[in-house]
Amino acid sequence: MEPTSICPECGGNGWQTLHLENRQVVKRCKCFEDKKILRLVEKANIPPRYKDCSLENFEAMTPKLNLAKTMARQFVENYPMVECGLLILGPCGVGKTHLAVSILQALVHDHGISCLFYDFRELLKEIQNSYNTVVKTNEWQILEPVLQSEVLVLDDLGSERPTDWVRDTFAYIINHRYNQKRTTLLTSNFGDQETEHGILNDGHRVNNEENLADRIGYRLRSRLYEMCKVIKIAGSDFRIEVKQAQYQF
Repeated sequence: MEPTSICPECGGNGWQTLHLENRQVVKRCKCFEDKKILRLVEKANIPPRYKDCSLENFEAMTPKLNLAKTMARQFVENYPMVECGLLILGPCGVGKTHLAVSILQALVHDHGISCLFYDFRELLKEIQNSYNTVVKTNEWQILEPVLQSEVLVLDDLGSERPTDWVRDTFAYIINHRYNQKRTTLLTSNFGDQETEHGILNDGHRVNNEENLADRIGYRLRSRLYEMCKVIKIAGSDFRIEVKQAQYQF
């Protein structure tokens, strides 16, 4: 239902009058809930490219992707009786952002709760820009919805160079949400295989690739494991194998 349309059931006042035997009762019209959902979706800050993402159109082309989709459905169905958030790990192009946004969309539509999406780099840039005296926003105006939203999605964690300021800012957000028992969903391209001097725990050598702990620090990595269930996604880059084949000129 479009926000500007007038509902024929209630005339736009949000209430329906029902005649039951010898009495009248009023109840909230469905259009009231529809408009509430529209407002929540708009406030969720979902990028236009991901506006149509849903669990229904998430293509689970491998057993691991199907397992990730199943876990996402279970998370939505069990909310708010869940004990943790989600940390979705995997290489580029396997559908992490699609899955996270799909969960957010389902939570809004199925449970009517306040959710917020932020790309990690964009959030940091907005905070940094608030330090500019020309900009008419301050740091708290940006951070307040991030800290207070019932469910927060932080996409592409670890994408920003791990300076002390980046780690301190992320630590503040995560610790505040942890202490307030608010649900947080995160995605990252960085794996979480422990390495030491280029040697994996199983003895195999690697090319000194950074892992999640390298990007955010071991203390924050440990905190994430305490407050999130880890979903590891493996697969080919969907953008290369599928999207390139779809593009036509």
